[in-house]
Amino acid sequence: MRSTLLKSCLTVLFFCVTACGGSPGPQTPAAVDVGEHVQSVLSPPAPPTSGNIVDSTAYLGPVSLPGSVQAQFTTGPQAFSFSFQAPAGKTLRLEVTHLGSSMYLDTGLFVYGPRDAAGSYGTTPVAQDDDSGYGQLSKIATLTLAQGGEYLAVVSTGTGAGKRFRLELGDPASAPASYTLRLGEEALPPDIYALEREAYWGCDGGCDGELHVYAFPWSYAGEPTLAMATRTAQVQQIIADSWLSPTGVIPYADLEPRMEIAYQRLHPALLSTYGNGTEDVQVATYESGYGGGIFRLFVILFPQSHKVVTLWQDHWL
Repeated sequence: MRSTLLKSCLTVLFFCVTACGGSPGPQTPAAVDVGEHVQSVLSPPAPPTSGNIVDSTAYLGPVSLPGSVQAQFTTGPQAFSFSFQAPAGKTLRLEVTHLGSSMYLDTGLFVYGPRDAAGSYGTTPVAQDDDSGYGQLSKIATLTLAQGGEYLAVVSTGTGAGKRFRLELGDPASAPASYTLRLGEEALPPDIYALEREAYWGCDGGCDGELHVYAFPWSYAGEPTLAMATRTAQVQQIIADSWLSPTGVIPYADLEPRMEIAYQRLHPALLSTYGNGTEDVQVATYESGYGGGIFRLFVILFPQSHKVVTLWQDHWL
């Protein structure tokens, strides 16, 4: 009875997490995830007949990485462009900064490239943003370039004639020490769901369990930490301080013997499904004894795959 009541309460808590968090959609040319929200964007410069977007802009030369540049719009609409070199795999931040930009300026920010052998950047942006910066200024908080080469950054305005702007290119900012992840629950894929159901019924009255998987956006330098994941679990009441006590942090390899036998088949399946094969997967463990039983909660962070998996288990002695 106690287990059934506890499970019902946890189900309500997990439902609240799902309602509060939303799984972010993939980045597309129409929007860019900047870690706080997804913004619609200003219209990019019209594609020229040449097929090279630089011909629809006022090109002002190269910018170094890291570096910044300032310019002033003279008409509206207008678009200025700057080229920059970046190696493959480079992650950077582009921002029209409050410092150095005129008040009440509304900008759009676009990145094209890499430049091909014919000298063209193409006409399809690889990233773009409207109002993710200060006020109505633009910011692409994180952009990872799969290909090395020369790219084109374009700053545009529709009504900013006579206003100045400052474009800064640099490394992504580090996450604040108190940063809390935004978890959006995902449906279990069929194979994981089948294993979870098999384990649930395989407990045969001696145990119970529940598995949840969450994705989260990440727009900062470095990797998220397990402390961020557990802090989020506390804020969203996945971890209830009144009845759960932390029992340590373990590597993922040490999780299997702590799982109920019926659930151990999930151990390699979760790693192969949600891990990328190289990331350091860590697990925070929690435990509470009550009524002759033991309740355990595992909070598992996949730091590069941007997933948090929670597995709770109830064992009756």
